[in-house]
Amino acid sequence: MNLFRISWSNLNDKPLSSFLSGLLMTLGITIISLLLLLNKQLDDQFRKNIRGIDMVLGAKGSPLQLILSSIYQIDAPVGNIPLDEAERLTRNPMIKTAIPLAMGDNYRSFRIVGTNKKYLDHFGATVGQGELFQQDLEAVIGPRVAEATGLKIGDTFSGQHGLDENGEAHADSKYKVVGILNPSNTVADQLILTNVSSIWAIHEHGEEHHDEGEEHAEGEEHDHKEGEAHADEPREITSMLIQFRNPLGMMLARGINTNSKLQAALPNIEVNRLFDLLGVGVETLRGLAIAIIIISGISVFVSLYNSLKERRYEMALMLSMGATRAQLFGMLLLEGLVLALIGFVLGIVFSRVGLWFFSATVSSKYNYDLTSFTILPEEWLLLGMAVLIGLLAAALPAIGIYRMNISQTLAEE
Repeated sequence: MNLFRISWSNLNDKPLSSFLSGLLMTLGITIISLLLLLNKQLDDQFRKNIRGIDMVLGAKGSPLQLILSSIYQIDAPVGNIPLDEAERLTRNPMIKTAIPLAMGDNYRSFRIVGTNKKYLDHFGATVGQGELFQQDLEAVIGPRVAEATGLKIGDTFSGQHGLDENGEAHADSKYKVVGILNPSNTVADQLILTNVSSIWAIHEHGEEHHDEGEEHAEGEEHDHKEGEAHADEPREITSMLIQFRNPLGMMLARGINTNSKLQAALPNIEVNRLFDLLGVGVETLRGLAIAIIIISGISVFVSLYNSLKERRYEMALMLSMGATRAQLFGMLLLEGLVLALIGFVLGIVFSRVGLWFFSATVSSKYNYDLTSFTILPEEWLLLGMAVLIGLLAAALPAIGIYRMNISQTLAEE
C-alpha cells in the first residue's frame, strides 16, 4: 500500500481546502523568511561599513543623517565644515586616523567623493585596473559604477551638481577615469573617488564660469578683487571619519558637541538606535506571520478532521482488508507533512522573489546590492516549526482512527 500516493489523492480530492491550508502556510513562511533575509543583509551591510569608524565629524544637525550620508552614502549631507577647524579638532592624541570627505556631486546617481587613500585602505578596497588618483580631476570608480555606466580606463565624464542625476552638469571640467576598484562588498563599490582638491577645483571653476559675464562687464579691477577674495575663502569639507586609538576617545564627542560649532556623531549608537526603531515594526510583522502559520495549522486540522469523518467508511474498509491503524495514522500525518513542506518550499521561493524586487528598488535608488539568496540557519528552524505544526494539526484528528469501531462503521454505511 503506497501511503504517499493515497495521501496525495486525498489532498487532491479536497483541492479548495488543501489550497487554503497550503496558502496560509506559504504566506506565513514567506513573511518570516523575507524578514530574516532583510534583517541579516541590512545588518551585515550596516555593521560592515561602520567597522573601524568610531566617530563622524560634521556640521550641526541630525546625527543619524550625518552617519547615513558620510558612511553609507544614502542621505543628503548635513552641510559643510571648515577644514582648518576639523583638522584642529582631530589633532587630539586620542585620534588615530581622520579621513576627510568632500561631497556634493554625482555622475548618473553615483556619488563623487573627494577623499584620500586612507578611505580605500579603511574599506579594504584595492585598485584592480589602472592606478590610484594622483592629480586633480583623476578618478577611481567602484565596480558597480563601472558595470552600470560602462566607464573604462581613460574615459572622461562631467559630474552633476547635487546627489541626483537631474542636477546641472559641470560641463567645463571633466574627470578622467584612471582606475577601477576590485569588488570589496562595501560602500566603496558604488562610489566615484577622487582627491579633495578636485572637488574644490570643480566648484571654484563653476563659480567663476557662472560669474564670468558680470566680471567682464564690470572691468578688470573688479575681476582682480573677486579673485583675491575667492582665494581668501576658507576651504571646506563635508565630514571626517574618525578612528580612536582606544575606547576613551568617545569622551571627545561630548566636548566637540558642547564647545565647538561642529557635530560629533557616534555610528554605533546611531545605528543601534535606528535598528531599535525598525525592530518594532519587524517584530510586529514577525508576530503576524507566526499567527498566520498557526492559523494554517488550524486549517489543516479542520480539513483533516472533516476528511476523516467523510472517509470513515473508506478507512474502516481498508482496516478490514488488512491495513493497520498505525498505517492509516501515518497516512494522515503524511498529509499534514506534505502541506507543511509545500508551504515551506513555496514560502522560501516567494521570499527570494520578494527580496529580488526589494533589492531592485534599493539598487536603483541607493546602489546597494541585497541579493544574497543563501539559506539562513534560522530558516531551517522555520522548517522545523512548519513541520511540527503540520504534524500536530494532522495528529489530533488522526487519533480518531484508534477509536474507530470497524464493524459498526461498515454497518452504518
